[in-house]
Amino acid sequence: MSPTPSLRQACAVWLKVGCLGFGGPAGQIALLHREVVEKRGWVDEDRFAHALSFCMLLPGPEAQQLATWLGWRLHGVRGGLAAGLLFVLPGLFAMLGLSALYVVHGQARWAAPALLGLKAAVVALVLQALLKMAGRAARDRAGKVAAVLAFLALSFTIAPFPLVILVAGLAGWFLGGRGAIPASAEPPSPLKGAGRAALVCLAAWLAPVALAFVLAPRSALAQIGGVFSGLAVVSFGGAYAALAYVGQVAGELNWLTPNQMLDGLGLAETTPGPLVLVFVFVGFVAAWRDADPALAWPAAIAGGLMAAWATFAPSFLWIFAGGPFVERLRTHARAAAALSWVGAAVVGVIASLALWFAVHLLFRSGDDVVWGPFRTTVPDLASLDPAALGLVVLACGLTFALRLPILALVAVMTLAGLACGALF
Repeated sequence: MSPTPSLRQACAVWLKVGCLGFGGPAGQIALLHREVVEKRGWVDEDRFAHALSFCMLLPGPEAQQLATWLGWRLHGVRGGLAAGLLFVLPGLFAMLGLSALYVVHGQARWAAPALLGLKAAVVALVLQALLKMAGRAARDRAGKVAAVLAFLALSFTIAPFPLVILVAGLAGWFLGGRGAIPASAEPPSPLKGAGRAALVCLAAWLAPVALAFVLAPRSALAQIGGVFSGLAVVSFGGAYAALAYVGQVAGELNWLTPNQMLDGLGLAETTPGPLVLVFVFVGFVAAWRDADPALAWPAAIAGGLMAAWATFAPSFLWIFAGGPFVERLRTHARAAAALSWVGAAVVGVIASLALWFAVHLLFRSGDDVVWGPFRTTVPDLASLDPAALGLVVLACGLTFALRLPILALVAVMTLAGLACGALF
């Protein structure tokens, strides 16, 4: 491993990741691995995989939690705060700006051609991340089996994501933990300060929400804080599972329409950072619609920031309170095996996500087929989108043949999408 960097050096990397973090959690995790493990050697492979397995077990955005853990591992609480915040802030500011444009112009169709090119780049980035993660997380026969079974379960059955991860962890605990304590395990991090950090994070998370309820208990701002704080505790299953719940609640509370929710998701795909930044859009539009016209802009910004705070602040609590304990699990054979199997199952999760994303990008329509416990999406072959297919082929060529950097790939594919929109 390389020497520990200074906090300033680390912050430059966290900001870079925050600005280039396109491609959803798979692309962001791959970017973190490239910057921290491959290029700089600040964290070794085993520790990175161990931390990723832990973050996959937590509710909330796993890529942001992994960035927070890496910052905490290098520079303690201040490093974790810097990494977690810089991972989110570029996308947060972009989402606030796009939300403001949306409420002024009323729709987001102007972004459709650029979005098509960006989605093609996302497919290539997810495939690249899948290959890299498979090489390090599913190295032995047991890991390969866990990855394949997780992929099959998520792609072709009704099994929910939390159940798949839980079964993988239990299987690793009972079947893979019979050996000795891992020889490469380093002395565990001290537990001193974990409880204090947890209390500070908990108070900071809930203070704005409680203040909103005290000042205006029936306002959209208070509702936003309450809904997203509750979701932060139970949002297992990835961003799409959380989006399904938010879409239902948003309709019940008259925050926004289903079409507006889809527009927000499209905008979130164009920004770096976690996909759950779409919650910023939800909070922005909900507060805008609820506010007095004279106060609409301040209320909308407050609504977007409240949604972001309630979504991302709990991640610091989980990492700062649980990180020292999880570090100690690296010296426990059964626990280390359980997390190793979870890491292998994550490869299957990402493969399932890649399949889902590619099918919905390349085909305009399809049918969901359910037969007992089995479920899959069968695309309509006649609805194949030639422009989307061509853009995916171009993105894969730029990624795997030319090894184009992420920023250049995003720029080229956005321009290619705009060109397709102008031609067709």
